[in-house]
Amino acid sequence: MKLSAPVYRLKRLAKELSRSDRIPLHAALDRIAEGEGFTSWSLLASRLSAERPDPNLLGLLEPGELVLVGARPNQGKTMKALQLAVRAVQDGLQGWFFSLEWTLRDVLSALERLGAKLSDLNERFEFDSSDALCADYIIDRVRHAPRGSVVVVDYLQLLDQKREHPELAVQVRTLKEFARGHGLILVLLSQIARSYDAALAPVPGLGDVRLPNPLDLRLFDKACFLHGDLVEVLEVN
Repeated sequence: MKLSAPVYRLKRLAKELSRSDRIPLHAALDRIAEGEGFTSWSLLASRLSAERPDPNLLGLLEPGELVLVGARPNQGKTMKALQLAVRAVQDGLQGWFFSLEWTLRDVLSALERLGAKLSDLNERFEFDSSDALCADYIIDRVRHAPRGSVVVVDYLQLLDQKREHPELAVQVRTLKEFARGHGLILVLLSQIARSYDAALAPVPGLGDVRLPNPLDLRLFDKACFLHGDLVEVLEVN
């Protein structure tokens, strides 16, 4: 996909358009996307994330690691994480995708953009959108997955929404211990605070992770942050 300018410049144009025409930023982004041949900015972003050169993130991860993947909306973090699960399946392992944000239709469309079909992944890939999502539920579903399998949770902050569940820090610690003990790669997607400014930093960092309740991010082994065309992987521990 060839754009008329890099993504960060298109976003800057959208901000200028939003100010000059006094329209919401999302409307300005959609207008910019239309000029690039897309009906909306979200479609442009998803297409870009599917075609973006992949630095083989899975090759940088080790069995037993707890991984954070963070980005602002429409930056491709969900596609990147889904791609990890698909690659695990293609390597003969298992891939899980837990989400309260995406529907099965969303997943099927994303798999198609990744050049995969649910039928081709057989029973080694599973999508779960249960409202019971929490650390204990995830562990119960994946406890028999073979070492090196990838479990994606979309997203971190959703674990913290029901009062009957343990606090977020307890759940993340439980998931970390489980991942380490069973040799799984457990990936938690994360929201990034609105205060993040790409003009000040090319990609977000740990300090930009939105945390409604306290959480020691040192529980994570690695963190991957995305913005525009940039992907940065950090060693947390």
